Amino acid sequence: MSDRLDADILITGAKIFNNGDDAVIEDLAIGNGVILARGNLAGKVDAKTIIDGSGSWLMPGLFDIHTHYDLELEVAPDLPESTRHGTTTVVIANCSLGLAFGNQRDGENDPIVSCYARVENIPKHVLSSCADKVNWSTPKEYLDHLESLDLGPNVIPLLPHSMLRIDAMGFKESISRDPTEVELRSMQETLAQAIDDGYAGFSTDALPFHYLAEQPHVEKTIPTQFAKYSELKALTKVLREKDALWQATPPKDSILGTLKTFLLTSGRLHGKALKTTVVAAMDFAHNKRLSKSAVTLAKLMNSSLVKGKFYMQALGAPFKVWSDGAITPLAEEIPELRLLNETDLEDREARLKILNSPDFTEAFRKMWMTGKTGFNLARLRRILKAEDFALDRDLRSMFIERCPVKSWEGDSFQAVLDKLLSYQGGSLQGLAVDEIDAFDGDFAWVKDEADLILQMLRSFDTELTWNTTTANRDPKRVRELIMDPILLPGFNDSGAHLTNMAFYDVNLRSLKLAAQGGDADVSYMVKRLTKDPADIFGVKAGTIYVGDAADLILIDPDKLMAHDGEACVQRRYREEFNHEQLVNRPEGVVTSVVIGGKLAWQNDEPTEFLGKEAFGRLLKRAS
Repeated sequence: MSDRLDADILITGAKIFNNGDDAVIEDLAIGNGVILARGNLAGKVDAKTIIDGSGSWLMPGLFDIHTHYDLELEVAPDLPESTRHGTTTVVIANCSLGLAFGNQRDGENDPIVSCYARVENIPKHVLSSCADKVNWSTPKEYLDHLESLDLGPNVIPLLPHSMLRIDAMGFKESISRDPTEVELRSMQETLAQAIDDGYAGFSTDALPFHYLAEQPHVEKTIPTQFAKYSELKALTKVLREKDALWQATPPKDSILGTLKTFLLTSGRLHGKALKTTVVAAMDFAHNKRLSKSAVTLAKLMNSSLVKGKFYMQALGAPFKVWSDGAITPLAEEIPELRLLNETDLEDREARLKILNSPDFTEAFRKMWMTGKTGFNLARLRRILKAEDFALDRDLRSMFIERCPVKSWEGDSFQAVLDKLLSYQGGSLQGLAVDEIDAFDGDFAWVKDEADLILQMLRSFDTELTWNTTTANRDPKRVRELIMDPILLPGFNDSGAHLTNMAFYDVNLRSLKLAAQGGDADVSYMVKRLTKDPADIFGVKAGTIYVGDAADLILIDPDKLMAHDGEACVQRRYREEFNHEQLVNRPEGVVTSVVIGGKLAWQNDEPTEFLGKEAFGRLLKRAS
């Protein structure tokens, strides 16, 4: 009679990082979806698949705590751009947006299209095709639907406030007034039932540049933005009583508003602390005080004075954003650029009409040059790096990626302006033919940087793709933020901004930064990317002890340390979307991904059944 253990997968000789424990080299056996054994298993296990883990790091699968994968789950539930990076659990329905109430169409309004298109920069045809397939209308039915999908990663759902408001009040009313007492009580009851059904928490949004995309409402923000403090207090009271989580964003332009809102976390003021996670602590180039303010806010909220449970998220990478002409999330906080974003993506004629308007030209020039000339308060704020906009309007940090004038690709806008002014001064040195043609043609009138930007948008519209890094330019400061125990690594925005961002590998970048401090710091970061978010979101996951669900990954540490996240960004056409997308695909960093005890990725390739059968599971809030 054999006492050998039968297993599906045996991983041998890997360095295991788990839950902040000291790293240890062990074997690990997997069967029936769980960890069967750990230790020296030589000669003790019969396994269908054996993976040599020598020289590799083995750790629980990573969490992505801020995604907008709600739509992609409907067309590609394996979520390949995340699972390839070792992400085995994703949190959906962030920023008050989601599918918990179905498509909520009322014959006149299409809330999914209107709410998502500008906020998350997802093309309307992608959103509309997903909404067409929706066949549920309640939060409970949505959970049942998620459980029916062939999930790649595990999914943690939040209940989205904008959609809750629409459900209780109707679309038009949700963006025009306060709820009645009956409507507010209905929202509380719906939220309470959703938490009891397994939703991990509730998401709201207060960033003042999240606008609707459908006429006649393009000048209005999404429904959650119309909620006053009293409404938030009433709804978060439900969460507090049930120990569920509130995911939020700060009312960016109001210090007092931010403080008042987030004091809802306070156990001292409200009798019991409310778990609160907030986007995001970043080191903005235009305003160096913001990251320090975020850390200070988090310390205050978690102090013995306030007694909160407050987790400010931090991005472990440069905040690099791509833009197609004026179509970019960075434009929404600047009124002159926002006007261009109110047009449909395909409506170049409408944008050109705006750009050629004398009134718009004057307003644009005034905006663009504010703080750049003379000596005044705006100039002083720019010198002191204390401006409000995320876009710093610095041509030296704005780089052209795609452009009909091919010679400009790779140049900064400043380099183009310098060449133009030099040409106008009589110099032909180093200029290509297509540059000279442009300088003699559309750009002949340009005299300064505001003129240049205007003409770029007029001449090329979305044929011009450019990028800028507005925050987290200093890797040392980024490491300080993600290693700070008062913050939480996150805010990847996966699944949103299809042509604007590519942060799918940010967990790996956080691990790389942590590894500068050796195994102890790697162990610390692994816990912050696994068990810590599992505890905060209230789900049973994030560790790989015997008996735990087998969600785990293997990483090649040498490839990780050589990984350059910026260099791996690619623009790929996704058949699922009928649209291109920015993705990030390092090679050889994550060598194996196991989800639900099944091998999902190996050697940069998905295994045969990923996307064809369920690997991950719906992770409900532990009661």
